[in-house]
Amino acid sequence: MNSFDVAVLGGGPGGYVAAIRSAQLGLNTVIIEKAKLGGICLNWGCIPTKTLLKNAEALHIVKTSKKFGINIPKYSVDFPSTIKRSRDVADRLSKGIAYLIKKNKITHYEGTGKLITPKILEVVKGKKKQNITAKKIIIATGGRPQSFPGMKLDGKRIISSKEAMVLNKIPKKLIVIGSGAIGVEFAYFFNEYGSEVHLIEMLPRILPVEDEAVSKELARNFKKSKIKIYTETKVSKIDSLKSKVKVYLDKKGKQNILEGDLALVAVGVTGNVENIGLDDLGVKVKKGSIVINKFNQTNVENIYAIGDVTGPPWLAHVASAQGHVAAEHAAGRKPVPVDYTNIPGCTYCQPQVASIGLTEVEAKEKNYDVKVGKFDFKASGKALASGHTDGFVKLIFDAKYGELLGAHIIGSEATELIAELGMAKALESTWDELATTTHAHPTLSEAVMEAALDAMGQGVHQ
Repeated sequence: MNSFDVAVLGGGPGGYVAAIRSAQLGLNTVIIEKAKLGGICLNWGCIPTKTLLKNAEALHIVKTSKKFGINIPKYSVDFPSTIKRSRDVADRLSKGIAYLIKKNKITHYEGTGKLITPKILEVVKGKKKQNITAKKIIIATGGRPQSFPGMKLDGKRIISSKEAMVLNKIPKKLIVIGSGAIGVEFAYFFNEYGSEVHLIEMLPRILPVEDEAVSKELARNFKKSKIKIYTETKVSKIDSLKSKVKVYLDKKGKQNILEGDLALVAVGVTGNVENIGLDDLGVKVKKGSIVINKFNQTNVENIYAIGDVTGPPWLAHVASAQGHVAAEHAAGRKPVPVDYTNIPGCTYCQPQVASIGLTEVEAKEKNYDVKVGKFDFKASGKALASGHTDGFVKLIFDAKYGELLGAHIIGSEATELIAELGMAKALESTWDELATTTHAHPTLSEAVMEAALDAMGQGVHQ
C-alpha cells in the first residue's frame, strides 16, 4: 500500500507536473503536500497576483475612460471584493489540480515529508506518522520570501507578498523594498489603487536583470504615475511600530528615514532545503540550493530536485519544465534538458516587461558583433488604436549570422508577445525569418517584424 515507483515531495507547479507526467508514463506515483495543491505559485504567487493586476488594469480603464469617449464621473472601489476575486480564482485552480491528481490515479498524502533514507519518506500530519517507500524521489519543496538582518517580517507592518495580496484596506503610504518582478508588480498595483508608493532598489536601476533600456522605460512610466523611485539605496533596518514603519535608508553614505503604513519586503527567494533530511543523506546543497545535473538528478542517483529549491531562475514555468525532465528521466527515458538560455522572464505591471536571452550589454561582453533592432509601440497602429503606446520591442542579433541572441519587450501584452521570440530562438531563427514572416495587420506582434527589419537596416514604419 505504501510502496511506489515515484514519490514527489511538494505539490507546486513543478511537483504536480512531475507527478502527473510520472503517472502518464505508467509509474505508480504519490505526491506529498502540506498545504493546498498548486503550491505558492497557484495559491500565493503567480495566479492571485495576476488576478489583482488585472483588477488594477480594469480600474485604470475606468479612470481613463474619457479618452475612449466614455464618461464615468463617479465610481467606487470595493477593495475587499478585489481581494476576494483573487482568492476565488486561486481556489478554483487549486481544486482543478486536485481533480487532475485524482484523474491520473496519483496517491495524495497531506502532510510534511522528510527523507529518512534514499528510498524512504516519512510523512507527518499532526500526530500521525507513516513511512512510504519509492524507487525514485523528486524533491519539489519550493521557496519562500527572503529577508535580511534588520528586515525581519512580522506579517503586520513588515510584510511579504503573501500578506500584501490579502490586505483588508489600501495603505495610504507603502514602501516597497526590492524592484525585481514582485516589487514592481506590487508597486504598480497599489499605486493604481491610490497608495503613495516608494520603491527602494540597492542597484543603479529598477528591474536590474532586464536590458538597461527596458529598465529606463519602466522607470519613466512609474515616475509619470507618481511612484517615487530610490536607486543605489540600501535599507539598513526597519522599525515596526504600532501605527507605522520606519525604514532606514543609506544612499552612498547619506542617511535618511522613510516612514509609511507598511513596508513590503521583496528582495528575493530562498529554497526550502531545511528539515527534509538532505544533510543526513549527503544530498549536496550550495548557497541554499540543491545541486542538480542537466536531468535534475542530485548527487544521490535516485533523488531528483526541481523548481525553486534548485535556485534561480525562480520561475513557475522553469519548475514545470524541470518536472517533465525529472519524471521522464526517472522513467528511463532520454528527455531533452531544459534550455536555460531561452527562459522567458515576465513582469506583469503596466507596461508589461518580458525578455529572453542576452541583453545588449551581455552580448557585447561575450564578444558578439551586435546588431540591435528596435521598434516603438507609438508607431504601431494597433497600439494607437488600443491606447497603449508606451514601450518598444528590442531585438539583439549576432551580425555575422543574423542569429537571435536576445529579445526584450516593454509594453502592453509583452508577456504574450515574448512566446514568438522564444520559439524563434529555440529554432535558431535569424533576422531574415523574423523579418519575412508575414504578421497580421494591425497587431502588436508586427513590432517584432519591424524590429527585425530595423536591425537589417530595412525599417519602414519609424
